[in-house]
Amino acid sequence: MPENAPKTREELFAFLDGHGIAHKTVDHAPVFTVAESVALRDEIRGGHTKNLFIKDKKDRYFLLTVEENAEVDLKQVHNLIGGSGRVSFGRAEKLMEYLGVIPGAVTAFGAINDTAGNVTFVLDADLMREEIVNCHPLSNDATTSIASGDLIRFMEATGHKPLVLKVTS
Repeated sequence: MPENAPKTREELFAFLDGHGIAHKTVDHAPVFTVAESVALRDEIRGGHTKNLFIKDKKDRYFLLTVEENAEVDLKQVHNLIGGSGRVSFGRAEKLMEYLGVIPGAVTAFGAINDTAGNVTFVLDADLMREEIVNCHPLSNDATTSIASGDLIRFMEATGHKPLVLKVTS
């Protein structure tokens, strides 16, 4: 396997285990949208996420991780995250190159694949008030639950200093 191949979910779990980060995963049918994942709410407690992979006018990339029903004003969010000019969605090719995931499987856990630090991770402050945060484990056929504080520890262990900001309305 090439050295820059995206990590697998098993490698993600080994990384979490190696850093003493507790996690629990529930397998389910693949989900591509927040609407499709609503059926899982009774089975999986905690804050469920929506992830926006965006770039600014200087081609700097950001991943916004927010609560699934939260609204993000894409015309104004650049002011909150330190972006240059209005943001737009990043292309699928960059999503795979930087985070090792496909559209529909975007996740904060993609930080494990961003070894060059191409992406700034932004965790919404409202989401981080949840005791448990739920993210896809690099694929959209499972949901992994992790303590919100441990999500920050995970990010830091991957070499990222996530911004915890109120980016939702």
